[in-house]
Amino acid sequence: MSQGFGSRFSREEMAAIRASLRDEARLGSDFFGLLRRVARRIPFSEDILAAWICARDPATPRRVRLTLLAAVGYFVLPLDGVPDLLPFLGFTDDAAVIAAAIAAVAGSITQEHREKARETLGETLSDV
Repeated sequence: MSQGFGSRFSREEMAAIRASLRDEARLGSDFFGLLRRVARRIPFSEDILAAWICARDPATPRRVRLTLLAAVGYFVLPLDGVPDLLPFLGFTDDAAVIAAAIAAVAGSITQEHREKARETLGETLSDV
């Protein structure tokens, strides 16, 4: 596991993470729907998909899963810091959250997760 966890999650953060875990199936459906629509426009598509695959891997430690699912949840959330509909700026906050989450757990996202993301992304984009 990565050494990127210097502080604890707040109560509000933990409540949001727990809520996203309870509704993980809907989160996955929303995630893949959004990814299909925007994958060609955002440069971090492969990173977020690798994070999702890592979070779904049973071998991934729970704290890493929570961190990655929270980041994916932020990506899927329609209302966030910078509305995703704004050209050029819409996904900058999402990219920052994903980058921070990945940096915090970088050691847990394996080469296998990245390869699976590349393969899945190729299939997803060929279906569009």
